[in-house]
Amino acid sequence: MNAAPPKRLRLGRPSRLQQSRDFARVRQQGERLVLGCLIANWNKLPEGAAPKLGVVTSKKIGGAVQRNRARRLLRESFRLHQHEFVQPVEIILVARNSIAGKDFAGVEKDFLTALHRAKLLKN
Repeated sequence: MNAAPPKRLRLGRPSRLQQSRDFARVRQQGERLVLGCLIANWNKLPEGAAPKLGVVTSKKIGGAVQRNRARRLLRESFRLHQHEFVQPVEIILVARNSIAGKDFAGVEKDFLTALHRAKLLKN
């Protein structure tokens, strides 16, 4: 019996939002949910498109080390669950101050809870 090949869990440049106009469009036209250590802004994409991620960390979180760690944790949460979306989305994750002391399991839990509440993930 041939099993389907596993889905690739890469997060390359095509999967990232980088331009400020993209961030502005998602924030203005999309939906928003605040939960735990993050704020999620998202906009649904047409079927067949790849999900895209943008991450925002402000200096209120801490120094460069804390901000980079927060970005890595949010990107990793998205990377592991990018194939579980009901429909492709472009999503912006904004780290809140409370992310500073969290481990990966806590950040991933907040991420999944927010996306389930927004009805963006498959059951």
